[in-house]
Amino acid sequence: MDISGLVVQLLNGLAEASSLFMVAAGLSLIFGVSRIVNFAHGSFYMLGIYLAYSLTNYFGQGVLGFWGGVLLAALLTGLFGALIEITLLRRIYQAPELFQLLATFALVLIISDFTLWFWGPEDLLGPQAPGLEGAVEIFGRYFPSYNLLLIAVGPLVLILLSFLLSRTRWGMFVRAATQDKEMLGALGVNQAWLFTGVFTLGAFLAGLGAALELPNEPASLSLDLSLIGDAFAVVVIGGMGSIPGAFVAALLIAQAKALCVWLGTVSMFGVPVNFSQLTLVVEFVLMALVLIFRPWGLLGKPQEKSRNSAPIEAPLRKADMRLKLIALAAFVVLAVLPQLTDGYTIVLLQDVLVAILFAASLHFISGPAGMHTFGHAAYFGIGAYASAVFTQQNLPMELSFVLAPIVAALAALIFGWFSVRLTGIYLAMLTLAFAQIAWSVIFQWDGFTGGSNGLIGIWPSAWLEDPNHYYYFSLAVVGLSLIALRHILFSPFGFAMRAGRDSEPRALAIGIHVRRIQWQAFIIAGLFAGLAGTLFVFSKGSVSPEELSVARSVDGLVMVLLGGIQSLLGPVIGATAYTLLHNYVLGITEYWKALFGCIILLLVLLFPMGIAAIPGQIRERFALRYAASDKV
Repeated sequence: MDISGLVVQLLNGLAEASSLFMVAAGLSLIFGVSRIVNFAHGSFYMLGIYLAYSLTNYFGQGVLGFWGGVLLAALLTGLFGALIEITLLRRIYQAPELFQLLATFALVLIISDFTLWFWGPEDLLGPQAPGLEGAVEIFGRYFPSYNLLLIAVGPLVLILLSFLLSRTRWGMFVRAATQDKEMLGALGVNQAWLFTGVFTLGAFLAGLGAALELPNEPASLSLDLSLIGDAFAVVVIGGMGSIPGAFVAALLIAQAKALCVWLGTVSMFGVPVNFSQLTLVVEFVLMALVLIFRPWGLLGKPQEKSRNSAPIEAPLRKADMRLKLIALAAFVVLAVLPQLTDGYTIVLLQDVLVAILFAASLHFISGPAGMHTFGHAAYFGIGAYASAVFTQQNLPMELSFVLAPIVAALAALIFGWFSVRLTGIYLAMLTLAFAQIAWSVIFQWDGFTGGSNGLIGIWPSAWLEDPNHYYYFSLAVVGLSLIALRHILFSPFGFAMRAGRDSEPRALAIGIHVRRIQWQAFIIAGLFAGLAGTLFVFSKGSVSPEELSVARSVDGLVMVLLGGIQSLLGPVIGATAYTLLHNYVLGITEYWKALFGCIILLLVLLFPMGIAAIPGQIRERFALRYAASDKV
């Protein structure tokens, strides 16, 4: 047994834990006080490491130049965080958590393209820390001297944060805000500036963790999304708002990864098992286990169940004749368009149809069922891969359309059984963990799923080979699916589902088994998401692990929120607008992400209830003006 190798790997884990802890501590502070799920926290990390690269090269290779550049990069990242909080986030503190997520996702797009514009697309490797370029010998192996410094930085930051939060007046206010913000405001504390201070500190910690990693890790445009998952995992495992919990969780994750690397490939019962592949998913396995058995985290405190701070939702109404005529007209237009346009437009319309069905399935559990999920792409991707595998096994396409959505529904049955026991952000994080586990399995199962290359050559049957024919087939499938989902919502099951969303105690009191209803809703949503994935794979002819990624899940959330989560038309309008905007913006400029993010931000600020609510808002404003003029 290679004990020296184990020691070195565990020391590497300690060094990695320091930076991970600093990033997660900042995210935990921000969430604990403001309750904002800051998806842009990984972007602060990315910005911090790019700033550190530029500043250390500008100031020179000396001790003062390097450490001055690292510290200044962290300070500038903190100031940037303060600017974001003051100009944007203050406007959405009272919005539902999902709308806050949408706004911070838009920031991810904007910051990513700003970084691309300023620093370029190439990875940038920073200088080594002066005086710490060498290595020390440990049990016959060499360990970087700089990593010994990183090992010491993590506990030092923990001590300083603990002192700040427990021994200072500002820290007392922060701890009070995590418990009861309203009472703190009633005592005369300026909550706005307190939130700004917390957000600044959180962004500073993300920038510091990034800048300290500069000698070990190149500045890369992929760091924002690759890191945010790990940071969320640390926060959830440690406990929302718990700084010591974040430290323990960072250590646990980093050491688990180090142990997997050390084990490598091990024969278990005659079967070789490559533990090093688990490094892609070990944090999400730990997060899922913690959420299942101790949802408030290792060192967190149980919180009362509560719904998001959204406005009270009006009862759903069945479509009147006017709405039915509009829907029929839209269907007719979609049916006629392929005869009037070119092949590219047909491909675009096909993408719109797939997006509509995917968004409608997500809206089913996020809106009427009230269960927010960050991992809905898992069912979309599983449905796509199942249909691809069935086709490669020479099953008819028609049979794949029946079996693949059932496979996705079975995955939703398993994931939903655990998920419905949680609420709010905990439920969302558990779905994220399950989705990442599913992604990891598909990404690494080369012999069955094609691994990172995916599967290709998946085409429909002969009678659907013509793009027009497949388009009309998709139009029929999506149309019937939307009718089915709408029928379910106005069935006794749908009323029971919405009753459990609006008031679980009252629903239980009248005999509704809320958890069972929610579980069934998960399965239904997974079935239709799998059907959307099946439509997708036969339209593209291929599938890759990207279809299960966090980015795909976020795409679905953006579609639903853009359209309006409180409207049955919301996912249809949102998916159409998102797909067309994405396609249009993509052709305008190289920096389409920033432009797209600005459009999303504008829509969030101007129409927080979604595009579908715009006519109602306009009518309400005219009614108020008319009433005011009558009084005059």
